[in-house]
Amino acid sequence: MALLGGVLRFVRLGEPGSLVFDETYYVKDAYSLLQFGYEREWPEDANDAFNAGTPQAPLDGPEYVVHPPVGKWMIALGMALFGADNGFGWRFGAALTGTLTVLLLGLIAARLFSSATLGGLAGMLLAVDGHHLVHSRTSLLDVFLTFWLVAAFGALLLDRRDGRLRLARALSRAAAPPGAAGSQLMGGPWLNGPWLLWRPWRLVAGVCLGLAVGTKWSALAFVAVFGLMTVLWDVNARRLAGITRWKGALLRDGVPAFLTVIPAALLTYLAAWTGWFQSDDAYNRQWAAENPGDGLSWLPQSLRSLAEYHRSAYAFHNGLSSEHSYSASAWTWLFMGRPTSFYYESSANGEGGCTVDSCSSAVTSVGNPLIWWAAALSLLVVLFYWAGRRDWRAGAVLSGVAAGYLPWFAYPERTTFFFYAVSFEPFLVLALVYVLGLVLGRRTDSTRRRRTGLLVVGCFAAAVLLLSAFFMPVWTAETVPYSVWRLRMWMPSWI
Repeated sequence: MALLGGVLRFVRLGEPGSLVFDETYYVKDAYSLLQFGYEREWPEDANDAFNAGTPQAPLDGPEYVVHPPVGKWMIALGMALFGADNGFGWRFGAALTGTLTVLLLGLIAARLFSSATLGGLAGMLLAVDGHHLVHSRTSLLDVFLTFWLVAAFGALLLDRRDGRLRLARALSRAAAPPGAAGSQLMGGPWLNGPWLLWRPWRLVAGVCLGLAVGTKWSALAFVAVFGLMTVLWDVNARRLAGITRWKGALLRDGVPAFLTVIPAALLTYLAAWTGWFQSDDAYNRQWAAENPGDGLSWLPQSLRSLAEYHRSAYAFHNGLSSEHSYSASAWTWLFMGRPTSFYYESSANGEGGCTVDSCSSAVTSVGNPLIWWAAALSLLVVLFYWAGRRDWRAGAVLSGVAAGYLPWFAYPERTTFFFYAVSFEPFLVLALVYVLGLVLGRRTDSTRRRRTGLLVVGCFAAAVLLLSAFFMPVWTAETVPYSVWRLRMWMPSWI
């Protein structure tokens, strides 16, 4: 499935050959990072130079940017390898990251559901969905955010298994016969179970979450939700092992988890700003020196300047309410009420490969309707299995959706876009695969039941593939007759 995802993402990656949508910010910022280690201002005709394949040097002054640098450094990787004078170089980092996300999600689903079939199905659904595909073919930050969030989730899944094994070994040593080497009584300090301090996969998750926050601050909600999730997994493991004092379990699991994940994430986040720290004239770099006594005076000057920069950027985000023709309320995201148009060009007969009276070339972030609408309905089933049957897998999937989706409802006046939903799209796919797994049935079910389930799931997968093929032209900037483009705009709000 990763191979399929890679083919869809890399073929014609350089089309369109011009900066599209917010690439106008992030590609130029990435080029600045590559040259100077921080973002610089650009002349007004900078886009024309990039589109012509002759990017010029930025201006001397620093640029005010409101997103951290990790995603832009990942864009810069492709430009370093393949040049800044072509769309393939601008978008290589996004395509590679999107492909790796497909691979990671397939591996995660295989472990989560203990099924290679469901793992392959999850990878296929993400590989062919247009929303993730469009992000993987354009240099916006959200595909990089999604990758680090999925990587953090995968690391915590591995930590869950590793933590249970460590707990089992510790309890086994404690329950050894009296006088045996390593034996301890299950009392006193052992009443709450052992301390499990060394959790390498939890450390990896902290680093991934730090890189996610270093891409976009919206990842902070995942830090909180994933942190709570991993602690509750440990508390439940102790309960199943017979350790019923939950307050002590919270202490022994919660404190080490906090002291592992948060410092790792924070240090990783600060490391992402290395270029800014090493510069003398990056934006706000000298704020502390110019404003002695202001701000957090107990911090070193460099961190005080960075803190003030963050305060300013947060105020910008919180006050962002300007009108945009493709803004979309979070209430509409699950049903794709207003997908974002990244690029649209019309052409007449004889122009740009057009052979009819009127043609269109578009990049629209509309997803595969069958995937998205089925996933939205699947959330109800997953919620039932979590609340009614206490299935931890359902809770894990819902955690990812909740962390990526619910915080946006706290900012009803802020300008938001449907493409933000890509951060939790992998968890929507997992919700859909969870339900498809129920349809498929268990290995212990009757042969007839299994065959029926396999037929239903197979037909669903085939329909998804056919529908993705149908929408492919409006995801990949193919030049098609206007009527072909219009046929794929199923709702007036998609135009």
